[in-house]
Amino acid sequence: MKTLLLSLAGALLASTTLQAVSNDEVAARKVAYEIAGAFTNEGFKMRDGCWSGKIELKKAQIIQVNLYAGNQYWFSLGATGAAKKLSVSIYDETGKPLAFEPFTDEGKAAAGFAPAASGSYYIKVEELEGAPATFCLLYSYK
Repeated sequence: MKTLLLSLAGALLASTTLQAVSNDEVAARKVAYEIAGAFTNEGFKMRDGCWSGKIELKKAQIIQVNLYAGNQYWFSLGATGAAKKLSVSIYDETGKPLAFEPFTDEGKAAAGFAPAASGSYYIKVEELEGAPATFCLLYSYK
């Protein structure tokens, strides 16, 4: 019995893959943190964790988040040097675009938003100019 449990534990560990963070992901995260740092000066707290991956010209990435009414949020997007113009936009659970406060600069973007209702929302990150790159999205709240 003990041997069977050890074999099962070994099989589970072998099937679990650990993904190392790439240098590009670290670089993109650094840019996103630079943007988010400005919001911490205004009382926003940075949420643990982030989303990262590859981004290509005019091929949007959609990320689902749960947000709470009464909070304010800033979604900060950074990318590696190949990305020149980025966009962050926010949608409700039905896919309807919502009004938000935008920020853009070369290789970075952000969107400020205060939901009227708690629930699921979708954050769309998109590269509008540049070459394929790595992105990192994180958010702050208060």
